[in-house]
Amino acid sequence: MKKLIFLLEEPSMKELLDILFPKVLPPEIGFQTIPHEGKQDLEKSIPRKLRAWKEPGVHFIIVRDQDNADCIDVKNRLVELCREAGRKDSLVRIVCHELESWFLGDLVAVAHAFDDMSIAKLQGKSKYRNPDMISNAAQEIKKIVPSYQKIQGARSIAEHISVERNRSNSFFVFVEGVRKVAGINEEVSY
Repeated sequence: MKKLIFLLEEPSMKELLDILFPKVLPPEIGFQTIPHEGKQDLEKSIPRKLRAWKEPGVHFIIVRDQDNADCIDVKNRLVELCREAGRKDSLVRIVCHELESWFLGDLVAVAHAFDDMSIAKLQGKSKYRNPDMISNAAQEIKKIVPSYQKIQGARSIAEHISVERNRSNSFFVFVEGVRKVAGINEEVSY
């Protein structure tokens, strides 16, 4: 059996993926999400976990926010950590700019999560057409939903998020990368 191990920068990403992937992955693909307490904790953990994990059929996927760093530099550093640990087959994905960018890519999901359908109408505004360009996405979500909290917000939005509807290219690239690692080639309904 194939199993995907996600090494994540933060607990809010775990909340999203634990709800999203049972809808996206077939049941025969197992997965485990392991959150860390920030970028430094994640980067220290990568070599140890990749070297120590001996279970057959395991594929690692590393997920980290770009924040204000250079995306290519961040990805290259993480890929090098995977190579040094003997797992050059690991998939590294960078969230442009942060998890909330993915939420801004699907304001219909945000509207449903917070029971305010007026939020969905914002998706047509030019500001939200390319959410990966919004460098302060967490602040932007707080403007739209003042009660937003990272972990509970991720959990609530995850219930409604749609790969097909999402305008975040980094979200799309992430999901497509996971599907490729999982060996899912046919069209899958999200």
